[in-house]
Amino acid sequence: MNPNQVPPGLLTTLTGRCFVHPLLDYLLIGGGLSLFVTAIVVLTPMRSELLGTGAAMAGIVLFSNGAHFAASTVRLYTKPGAAGSMPFLSKVVPPIVIILMTLCVVYVGRVGRILDTLYLTWSPYHYAAQAYGLAVMYSYRSGCNLESTDKKLLRWVCMIPLFYMGGNLLGSRLPVPIGELLPSISGLLPSLRTALVVLGVVAPFLLFIKVWRARSGPMPLISLLTVFSNAIWFFVLDPLSAFLWATIFHGLQYLAIVIIFDVKDQMSLPGNTHGRLFHTLWFYGMSLGLGCILFILLPKTYAAMGFDYFDGRLVSVAVINIHHFIVDAYIWRLGRGDTNRKIVEGVY
Repeated sequence: MNPNQVPPGLLTTLTGRCFVHPLLDYLLIGGGLSLFVTAIVVLTPMRSELLGTGAAMAGIVLFSNGAHFAASTVRLYTKPGAAGSMPFLSKVVPPIVIILMTLCVVYVGRVGRILDTLYLTWSPYHYAAQAYGLAVMYSYRSGCNLESTDKKLLRWVCMIPLFYMGGNLLGSRLPVPIGELLPSISGLLPSLRTALVVLGVVAPFLLFIKVWRARSGPMPLISLLTVFSNAIWFFVLDPLSAFLWATIFHGLQYLAIVIIFDVKDQMSLPGNTHGRLFHTLWFYGMSLGLGCILFILLPKTYAAMGFDYFDGRLVSVAVINIHHFIVDAYIWRLGRGDTNRKIVEGVY
């Protein structure tokens, strides 16, 4: 055997056990496609045009992000047993959210900025938590049973972009600049941001090496890619561009994994007579349709009721985001006997 040749067993271990195919999993769920587009955005001199707010970009955001936020709600009602086992979340929370949203539109002058800041600072946490969940999921599915310490370290590594973006967001939205509030540390902030960027890029690889040397063996490379790509979105782009592209690629990532899980659930139901393509198109169509209702028709409804359209849109986006974050915390649990766990384990 050629001494430079990678043993087939090791190559298979590092590739990991994908849900569909390594090409699709690595590009969409792992974030490989996002790194390619991010490089284009950074290296293209006319990248401002790529970040325009025209019809093309609005359509991309709707088809990716709008459908993604609605997908968690669709999944709540299509996942076998989920709605029945969580009656408060599935039956009581929706009308409460509509009532709270309407109150926020009425009193937008008092709560609008607070609500907007809450969802904007919560978003990086949500992205980090999703990167962590996917990294653990692929590790577990690929036979890498992470030790407790390594799981904790992985969570902290995933949270580094949150500390970086959260600090920037909160600092820009405080009534008084942070330099005036804490003049003694204002000079350290640039160095702190740089340190977070360096740590956010290096730490995933150091953790990957640590896990490789542990009893669990190496994580699949897609786990490393998922964590790394989430960090790159925020480190190499300006805050506005980072949120735009992170939103789009997080949406694609989410849609890919949630559709995979839902299709596997539907295909395993007794009496199912449809194929995977039907269930894929049905789930995405329902998510896109609900996304259009939530992000297009709902703000227009508030405008028809006499409220400012942009106030209604600001509140709708913020509240829908927060509702999505809450629903996600429940529908992705991997308890014993849960269909999510069976899919991760490859039972069906």
